Order: sequence, then C-alpha cells, then structure tokens
Amino acid sequence: MKHPFHLKAVWNGGRNSEGHIDAGGLKTVISIPQEMGGPGTGTNPDEMLLGAASTCYLITLAAMLERAGITPHELTLESEATVDVTNNIFTYERIIHKPRIVLKDETTEAEFIKAERLVYLAEQSCMISRAVAGNVSIETQPSIVKARVN
Repeated sequence: MKHPFHLKAVWNGGRNSEGHIDAGGLKTVISIPQEMGGPGTGTNPDEMLLGAASTCYLITLAAMLERAGITPHELTLESEATVDVTNNIFTYERIIHKPRIVLKDETTEAEFIKAERLVYLAEQSCMISRAVAGNVSIETQPSIVKARVN
C-alpha cells in the first residue's frame, strides 16, 4: 500500500526572499538560514531534514518500545545536525540523536537491556534514516535511566 504526501510551495523573489510551504499539518514560512547568509525567517531545509529524521526516529523508538511491552516513564530526544560549507558547497554531514529514556522503577534488567538495544535498532528501522543512508552519518547517543522513587 502506498501513502502519498503532498506539499505546495510558493517562492517569490531571489535567493534572499522567503517562501511558504503547506504540507497538510506543516504550514510555515521558509528561507535560507541567517548563518548561511539568508534572512533567517521561518524554517529552512536543514531544520526540516533534522526535524524529519528526529521525529521519525522518536516515533519509531516509541512504537518499538510499546511492542516490546516497555512503557517509559519519560521519553525525550535532542538532536543536532552538522552542515559543512566548503568552497560554497553545502554538505549535510551528520545527525546525532540523543534520546533520553526514563524507565519505571520496577523495570527489570531484561527490559532495561531490551530498551538499550531498541534505541539503536530504531535508527536502522526509521524510514528517513534509511532514505539518507550513505549520504548523512547518523549517530545515536542514548541515556537510559530508571526513575527515582521519592
């Protein structure tokens, strides 16, 4: 079964203008980031790729934990991307995902080990990670802890 997604974009002007995109639940202004000599309004392709990779990873991880019968007390993610600019050539080099999983105090050692394995497996299973494989290095640096009961 195929699932189509659609995006409508409008860009009036030159390099330092801004545009708008509408992709269903994503409606925003777009421009070149200030760090790359643009106006820095709205979002940009670099942030959107990081957002796509991060949300895909997080949703995949949450689904895998659920299927494994592990319900985290808390699941958060910080991600960062590195874009290299050499000789005016822009290269999206790397994404680092830093998931933080706080497991319930009653989590067993076996569940803890399984959660540890799933943080890496989720990256390999994520559709966006697979789409950029071979072009963008993706790393996972997890933190998995048990909740403290006061």
